[in-house]
Amino acid sequence: MTVADSRRYAAVRDRESLRALGRRPSVDVWQRRYQRLLVLVDLGVILISTLVALEVRFGDSSQSVDGISYPWLSVLLVPIWLMSLVGARAYETRFVGTGADEFKRVSSASLRLMAVIAVVAYTFKIGLARGYVAIALPLGTLLLLLGRYGMRRWLHARRKNGSYQHRVLAVGGSAGVAELAAQLDEEPYVGLALIGACLPAGEDPTALGELPVLGSPAEVIAAVQATGADTVAVASGPGISPETLRHLSWDLEGTGIELVVAPGLLDVAGPRIIARPVAGLPLLHVEEPELSGPRQLLKASAEWLFATIAFIFAVPILVALAVIIRLDSPGAPLFRQTRVGRHGRDFTVYKLRTMHADAESLLESLRDQNEATDGLLFKIREDPRVTRVGKLLRRWSLDELPQLWNVVKGDMALVGPRPPLPGEVAQYGPEVARRLLVRPGITGLWQVSGRSNLSWDDSIRLDLYYVENWSLALDAMIVWKTFFAVFRRDGAY
Repeated sequence: MTVADSRRYAAVRDRESLRALGRRPSVDVWQRRYQRLLVLVDLGVILISTLVALEVRFGDSSQSVDGISYPWLSVLLVPIWLMSLVGARAYETRFVGTGADEFKRVSSASLRLMAVIAVVAYTFKIGLARGYVAIALPLGTLLLLLGRYGMRRWLHARRKNGSYQHRVLAVGGSAGVAELAAQLDEEPYVGLALIGACLPAGEDPTALGELPVLGSPAEVIAAVQATGADTVAVASGPGISPETLRHLSWDLEGTGIELVVAPGLLDVAGPRIIARPVAGLPLLHVEEPELSGPRQLLKASAEWLFATIAFIFAVPILVALAVIIRLDSPGAPLFRQTRVGRHGRDFTVYKLRTMHADAESLLESLRDQNEATDGLLFKIREDPRVTRVGKLLRRWSLDELPQLWNVVKGDMALVGPRPPLPGEVAQYGPEVARRLLVRPGITGLWQVSGRSNLSWDDSIRLDLYYVENWSLALDAMIVWKTFFAVFRRDGAY
């Protein structure tokens, strides 16, 4: 028997024993616990929405439809709504906890339920009270989304403390595995904890640091069995061929171990990637980023309308803040600065002044205190140029309120990359210059991911990800997270 035959025999033997074990018990425990919590939260939310609809629409009066009372109809609606969520796969662990897919599935299940109720009522001529339906279903959908968001925050907090994690075995080249490990270390909320790696022969394991190497790609099954891993992540690298990936998927079939692949094409996700079978091959088609078109026009129109209304309401606040700034320190309360916008066009950005009037002249004397040593940014946590009122304005992001006028003028967007200085843009390479393909924003991924705590590389990575994967759903998520980022005040200095 050859060495290759021995390895294949050992892999088959290990796979059969792994299938007999099924999914790792520790993973089963937290996944099932979290699913039960989701069901209980959804159950409570649906009950609340139906009770509110009953109280608002009928009060204390007794109403019935075709012999069925509305209280009983509300009770019947609860399991039907839960079954709709199950049908939309809103409880599967692969969709919950991260990404927008969970919220899409909850919304889709609720919208389908609304459509089914409307069709059934029309077909069988059931005279449902429109006020009851108009309150219960939209309110329930909103509360379901809020409940899922709250549960996600709860889950992320526990994952940052090391619990509720998937145990991941990485397979691939040392460079690809090291890059995957660095990314997962930066984002513990995704719940993927690397416990080891399997590298092809000839790969240098020193790049992995303390991550243990548990064998070669041919020994994945034995490594999974030894470590109790519940997920195998395949990274790019030499020796990872389509045949290797195919055999690995066969080996893991029926074991309950999840197989995920980290594509070599980075920072491209969501609707831009479409799987299409071509000549029997499952090819991934990568669409161009959506930098123009009807959806961009919709984004610009909605943001302009919102910014116009918000600016009108903000005028009294801006006047009051301007008076406070002027009383606190001499100088104009409004700060103007040249920034670079879409396609490299310069524009004037407006902010409330948070520094002393001579702050620009003191910049060079503070260069040696710059904490941003990895790029073009200038950041000092305790900047002596910031005024007392300025610290408060920065903490709550009130200094950025005048930028609503930039959105009204069309220089900026509500959501987009950080508006750069001309000096920064002059040092951009071709890759970083892609930030200028869209209008800069008042908020963005950089705002909700750490603000001034971000390194230069992280700031660039987030901005480029936004440019490459922009969508209306991503904008909505960023706006939602911005409110919480402001209240957390993390990185605001």
